[in-house]
Amino acid sequence: MLNGETEPLPRVRAKHRYAPEPDEADEWSVSHHGREEPPSPPPPGRVRRLLAVLLVPFALAAVVGVVLLYRGDDTARTANTTPVKSEVTATQSGACTADVPAGTPQGGQCVTVTVRMTDGRAPNREVRLIVPNEPSSPRFAAGDKVVLAYAGGNPLEGQSYQLVDFQRTTPLAVLAALFALAVLILGRWQGIKALVALGLSFGVLVLFVLPSIIAGQNPLLVAVAGAGVIMFLVLYLTHGLSARTSTAVLGTVVSLALIGGLGTLFSATAKLTGLDEETATLIGTLGHGIDARGLLLAGVVIGALGVLDDVTVTQTSAIWELRAANPLLSARELYAAGMRIGRDHVSSAVNTLVMAYAGAALPVLLYSSISGVGLGGILTSQSIAQEVVRTLVGSIGLVAAVPITTAIAAIVATQQLPSSPNGGHTHG
Repeated sequence: MLNGETEPLPRVRAKHRYAPEPDEADEWSVSHHGREEPPSPPPPGRVRRLLAVLLVPFALAAVVGVVLLYRGDDTARTANTTPVKSEVTATQSGACTADVPAGTPQGGQCVTVTVRMTDGRAPNREVRLIVPNEPSSPRFAAGDKVVLAYAGGNPLEGQSYQLVDFQRTTPLAVLAALFALAVLILGRWQGIKALVALGLSFGVLVLFVLPSIIAGQNPLLVAVAGAGVIMFLVLYLTHGLSARTSTAVLGTVVSLALIGGLGTLFSATAKLTGLDEETATLIGTLGHGIDARGLLLAGVVIGALGVLDDVTVTQTSAIWELRAANPLLSARELYAAGMRIGRDHVSSAVNTLVMAYAGAALPVLLYSSISGVGLGGILTSQSIAQEVVRTLVGSIGLVAAVPITTAIAAIVATQQLPSSPNGGHTHG
């Protein structure tokens, strides 16, 4: 007290029930101010060893499977045509002539398409092709960029070519660039890692899964090995090497195993052959047999992987955030809170999965609906039944992924970030 005045009391910072330790101060401030959160602190030794014991065998099995099943070098090449880029210069409708393609009704209408080739064996030369003018035929106009198939013969004659498709490189490249830009703007460094992971996933599919199946390997085994490699690459590259990511990987592994088992069981009991029109065409083109049912199951596994990653990562992150917000929550309490989040998530994810499969099978659904058979006959037909099995099996695995991943995450989170008896935070 000076000159009768009262000295102000010093400001005392209140001690909260949970205060981060000095080595966590930066992580605490970053994660609570909207900036990118750094990886979780390393788990205690016993948690790290347990996760390694559970996951390393799966990782090794995936790598060994890829090595044993890879058939990229001896893949049969069945294509006997060469693509030739061209541009339509003129079109003219009229009655079909003697040069009409095989299968066109006599007396029908055809379109004579004049194209100028931009590459191939006769660049900058023009040829004329006759295509049938049917409701199922594409419409060509001057200026269209198209692709011809050259099967040999005189490169200056139209009979040596077949008009097969449009060129789509430019619009697809622009769309891909817009997608990458959107991911980078929102995700920043995380977005870069996600794009790299996407490229690696595509590489596994193109360089391993497709050549190995074409070469005659079991499609289901190839899909399981490829999905395993994709899962480990994508999750650890995108989210970092941490207990949180390992928990999501473990939940994904268990859920994928469930999907594979259910798919095998119900495709066999429902007598699904997998021989739809596209598969029959593939077998005819390859010239050798292929396990059509295994190909169906391979599609189920690969199709469900992307949605499973989303669910398992979201559930694991929710548990970690709940634990950080209240470190006194027990594993049981974390599980209950995480399940409340998971129920909302899985309801929308299942609808997404069903709509994705329904959209892919929309032409088949439309054709079946006008075939004159009842709803039961439509749903039990080969083409629709396999989509039903694919959708329901994937949805069951998706639903099961929520409690499985939430339970694993609750146990690991309480072991990784245990609370001390007085409410403080310690590292076990």
